[in-house]
Amino acid sequence: MNHYQHLLHGAGVALLLLSANAMAAVSADQAAQLGSTLTPTGAERAGNADGSIPAWTGGLASNVGSVDERGFRSNPFKDEKPLFTIDASNVEQYKDKLSVGQQAMFKRYPQSFKMNVYPTHRSLAMTDDIYAETRKNATTTQLTADGYGIQNYFRGVAFPIPQSGAELIWNHLVRPSGSGYHRLTITAVPEANGRYTPNAMLQEAQVASYLPDYDKLENKNLSLFYKLRNISPAIYAGNVFVTHDTFNPVAEPRSAWSYNAGQRRVRRAPQIAYDGPSSTGGAQHTADNFTMFNGAIDHYNWKIVGKRELYIPYNNYALEDPSLKYDDIIKPGHLNPQYVRYELHRVWVLEATLKEGQRHMYAKREMYIDEDSWAISLVDHYDSRGNFWRLSEAYLTELYDIKVMAMPIESCYDVQNGRYFTAGLRNEETTKAEYNWSAPFSNFSPNSLRTSGVR
Repeated sequence: MNHYQHLLHGAGVALLLLSANAMAAVSADQAAQLGSTLTPTGAERAGNADGSIPAWTGGLASNVGSVDERGFRSNPFKDEKPLFTIDASNVEQYKDKLSVGQQAMFKRYPQSFKMNVYPTHRSLAMTDDIYAETRKNATTTQLTADGYGIQNYFRGVAFPIPQSGAELIWNHLVRPSGSGYHRLTITAVPEANGRYTPNAMLQEAQVASYLPDYDKLENKNLSLFYKLRNISPAIYAGNVFVTHDTFNPVAEPRSAWSYNAGQRRVRRAPQIAYDGPSSTGGAQHTADNFTMFNGAIDHYNWKIVGKRELYIPYNNYALEDPSLKYDDIIKPGHLNPQYVRYELHRVWVLEATLKEGQRHMYAKREMYIDEDSWAISLVDHYDSRGNFWRLSEAYLTELYDIKVMAMPIESCYDVQNGRYFTAGLRNEETTKAEYNWSAPFSNFSPNSLRTSGVR
């Protein structure tokens, strides 16, 4: 059994052998594993054999650190030192715990790319109501008849004991991440020599079930609202778009609208989906690359390969240090390895292969999903010829004060052309980032775009 075939041991392993088309929720007896052999969110509670991955004991306490007036959290692990550093000289020694994309980064940047590996902390903690909803979901939430959407779901982890690849990707899509957020961040697309222009944008996201006026929402199939307003540079300033996602994005596709400040017009924006271009991604990022994967799942076949232990970005408080400048972090080829923290974690391996007759620039994606939070931590992307193309990383960080695992920063590295896209940096911004933020439905209506787009 190689590391790609390593399956979840213990209770629930037989579920991985069921048909990918199974629609049924698990039995009450299976759900009873939650909170015992499994954590309340469905991860293996126990650590690994050699202790390098500890048992889950409840995650970080809410008072483990402090939050300043700009929303920056203190680093509870600031005094820790790396256990070791992986670089081009010793990468072969660790490749069984590296993805194909990570190994490709060492080959592309042998002089500069490194991975500082720290002690593993299973930091995830969620609120009691999320744990309760998750336990209920185990026996009630199902895929829709077409296999592309979900039903009987409100909040929590949708499928804490997943039986198919479709269920596993939905765990990422609706993973518990608080009510929403309001934050000013930058994106950048550095050239191969490291030169870049920061693109400032105001991001607002709202989980539909947390709307202050949710009871008045006519369409309860709506799942998530997102608005992005460009602040700078001048070429983009005032442009705004908003999206409405649903729990069945094939039967009821994503609705998207954009406002062009120069034309002062609101238009439908169907290109904000699948491999449509990211608005500030410089052709290095697709619409469904954001948050590692988002949107409809119907273009791919989804297969659970199993579980493995992998070095993934985790507890990246240092990367959000407000004392850092963007120039400290953004370097040629990749983010500055000095500020990126990797830990050994168990991840689900999910393979997405393009369906016959469907079109997408990525013919295959290998996704690595953190077992505790159900957030995708890494994605290896392959082109139509089967060659590795891009590596995406999410720098997972527990927002301990509100008990939310977030991916505030992400990057997408193109090893073929030497460029990359990074988003979510806010080290130099003075506007406070608010999580567990909420706004009424009117804030995300198409009519709100003109007002939001005033320069």
